[in-house]
Amino acid sequence: MANAEEFKKTVDVNAKKIIKGIVAVVVIILIASAFYVVQTENVGLILRFGKYSKTTLPGLHIKIPLIDKVYQVPVERQMKEEFGFRTTRAGVTSQHARNYTSESMMLTGDLNVIVLEWIIQYRAEDPYNFLFRVRSPQVTLRDMSEAVMREVVGDRTLDEVLTVGREEVAMKVREQLQELCDEYQNGIRIKQVIMQNVNPPDAVKASFNEVNQAQQDREKFINQARAEYNRVIPKAKGQAQQTIQEAEGYASVRVNGAMGDVARFNAVLKEYEKAPEITEKRIYLETMNRVLPRVEQKFIIDEEGGGVLPLLNLNNDQ
Repeated sequence: MANAEEFKKTVDVNAKKIIKGIVAVVVIILIASAFYVVQTENVGLILRFGKYSKTTLPGLHIKIPLIDKVYQVPVERQMKEEFGFRTTRAGVTSQHARNYTSESMMLTGDLNVIVLEWIIQYRAEDPYNFLFRVRSPQVTLRDMSEAVMREVVGDRTLDEVLTVGREEVAMKVREQLQELCDEYQNGIRIKQVIMQNVNPPDAVKASFNEVNQAQQDREKFINQARAEYNRVIPKAKGQAQQTIQEAEGYASVRVNGAMGDVARFNAVLKEYEKAPEITEKRIYLETMNRVLPRVEQKFIIDEEGGGVLPLLNLNNDQ
């Protein structure tokens, strides 16, 4: 009987110790769960009895155990969504999976099919709206992005999407997608839309490449012809202009020379009319002054003299 009572006391003592231990563990767990840390890029949203209570900044904070629930939202980190592909391994040589044709295959405005890959970069600008305004905000964002991209691409031709219109498409998608985010109040701010690969489907890629090569050859030949035109035509125009200027210069010289001769002749004529004999004599003397120095043998003969022939050395060859 005594042993039974001692055993009972022992059991009671052990039971009390176990209960105290369980209570202590529960208290420690509750105290430990009262503390939480918000990471540097995040903010913490506190729900108390399922209702939003407050937002906490990065650092160590205290909450009511079992009552408060904490959700962390990365408001400072730029997130992204990939369409038409997925990055399986990031790094210097990233690896991608590209078996998402249901996302990437689209129809352009001129009824051509293209395979388009793009990236949406965004941030959770309003953490409350990002968590609670729209259910599954990332899924909703993907659906909106795909719908907007198809609409924008459907308003443009194949050449525009492939070449000069890529930047315009990206800008238009970003604007319209941001308008939808503001309308849905999902707390998302679209930072950038990046157009990745834009290609025709594999079934028509060979023919498409041939068409592109033909267009490039056409542009090359046109540029070569323009270069030859710019090389030959200006040179010919310069030569023609030079010839015209030389002819005009020659004509000016000849005309000015003729006018000078006429002016000189008129001046002589005027003086001659004043004194014909003096003018004739002066002209005669000036002419003889120019001619006589060139004559090697000179014979001055009197008008009344005769027998001139013996004076001339007719046998002289000179």
